[in-house]
Amino acid sequence: MMRILVTGASGLLGLNFALRYHADHQVSGVVHRNSLRNPPFHQIAADLTEPSSLEAVLEQTQPQVVLHCAAMANVDECERQPQRAFQVNAELPAALARAAARHGFRLVHLSTDAVFDGQRGDYTEEDTPHPLSVYARSKWQAEQQVLEACPQAIVARVNFYGWSLSGQRSLGEFFFYNLKEGRPVRGFTDVFFCPLEATQLADLLLRLVKKGAEGLFHVVSSQCQSKYQFGVSIARRFGLDESLIEPVSVMEGGLVARRSPNLRLRTEKLCAALGEPPPNQAAALDRFYQLYLDGYPQRVRSLADGRLTQSV
Repeated sequence: MMRILVTGASGLLGLNFALRYHADHQVSGVVHRNSLRNPPFHQIAADLTEPSSLEAVLEQTQPQVVLHCAAMANVDECERQPQRAFQVNAELPAALARAAARHGFRLVHLSTDAVFDGQRGDYTEEDTPHPLSVYARSKWQAEQQVLEACPQAIVARVNFYGWSLSGQRSLGEFFFYNLKEGRPVRGFTDVFFCPLEATQLADLLLRLVKKGAEGLFHVVSSQCQSKYQFGVSIARRFGLDESLIEPVSVMEGGLVARRSPNLRLRTEKLCAALGEPPPNQAAALDRFYQLYLDGYPQRVRSLADGRLTQSV
């Protein structure tokens, strides 16, 4: 049993990880704006961007592993508040990495596939990022600072979906809930990504920790698809009306921040570390669907205290 501290424990990955592993490990979860109602793990309310709060939380929990999921993740909001975005997405991870180097805990920092501009795809960990948005630039800065301060850290570039506290935090939920209510939606035909389901991502990250992995990894699915194809797959798996999904270009999306069109990431390094490939798209969707059948979305949303915001 390990002492694991999860930051951003009300966010999509942080909450899914904590719920999945609280029975097997001593899990503490840090929340900021979105507190949880009676979670089955130890909850700590703190603003970790305050240095004194960060040190107090580390002193209180004495973690062996820190899974750093807390982030300002709304891409368009980062464009509107760049200073806050860099404070949360770059300065905080750097401070955690310095603390990891001092105290000796294992740090797993979550980055994003969006550090690439998506002009060609098929990126490896050795390719130089070219971030397009404030969000992506802040995450790229964090990658560099984390590995400089703590080379033993794991930095995971990810893309994932799953069942969240608000029901509005992932693309999988967006397609499912809109189609379930018969509402038409758009799906980008020219944006490609390799998403994992959140509990599968949690599993892979913990396996990397247990194997003593260090450095930068692409922790994504072994397969990629367009966001339109992803929506159609959701519709078909849940028996919903795929004709409600209008295929469009990202140029028609009315988005504030620029998006990277081709985020196909190579996973050979991850495969070598784990001894097998990560899940493909069918396996990820099967997990998402099975959790739905098991009533998991309702259990997750029952933890909401009714004052949800978009930041974690």
